[in-house]
Amino acid sequence: MMNAEVIRMKNENERFVEMGKRIKARRVSLGMKQMELAERIDISNNHISSIERGIERPGLESFIRICDVLDVTPDYLLLGSMKANDIPKNITDNLKLCTDEEVRFVEAMTQYMIEQHKK
Repeated sequence: MMNAEVIRMKNENERFVEMGKRIKARRVSLGMKQMELAERIDISNNHISSIERGIERPGLESFIRICDVLDVTPDYLLLGSMKANDIPKNITDNLKLCTDEEVRFVEAMTQYMIEQHKK
């Protein structure tokens, strides 16, 4: 029983480490400094640093603000991807890191490919 609890805790900690990595990657991709993110979500720079390293877990309100400021969905931060049918994970993950304008460009490009395929 003790070993199962240790394994569960290890897996849980690994999930938070991965979430922290995704928060940091998104912040960096937006060109945002750690201090700026901390200020925008109203927590200390040390706390966001600990969250990004998976040492601490954000509270619900902080988590919601992180999602809003980084313009990502909670499932992206928690799970690493949204469940998309028949679309490779790397494509959906990369699209989540794009700006709205870039997503519209990709949408137009795929629409163009569909129209070319019909010809």
